[in-house]
Amino acid sequence: MSETSPDTPAYDDMTRDIAEVPAVEVIVTVAVNLMSAAAVKLGLTEEGDKYKDLDEARKLVTALAGLLDASTTEISSFHAAPLRDGLKSLQLAFREASLVPDEPGQGPGEKYTGPVYG
Repeated sequence: MSETSPDTPAYDDMTRDIAEVPAVEVIVTVAVNLMSAAAVKLGLTEEGDKYKDLDEARKLVTALAGLLDASTTEISSFHAAPLRDGLKSLQLAFREASLVPDEPGQGPGEKYTGPVYG
């Protein structure tokens, strides 16, 4: 039997809370979290290279590209356009951070977005 503290929300409360969130908001929130994590792994934060890991960054950028590719028709261009711009910035940052840059079309997420050029 698990105990819950006053600070731990009950499962039913969490389910009700998520049920009230529109799908567009969930998609955008996940996309922003992927973007933030990718920026950290690319060394683009105040900590610089402390958490830099290009293998991890590649996975995050590819996941972001896949999410945006799959959801672009489901979310308005109002939401999609800035997310696509952020994705492109991350893809370019990845190319710049790589010692041996991928060929155009082979970078993270480019199977979803097509080749990314500066």
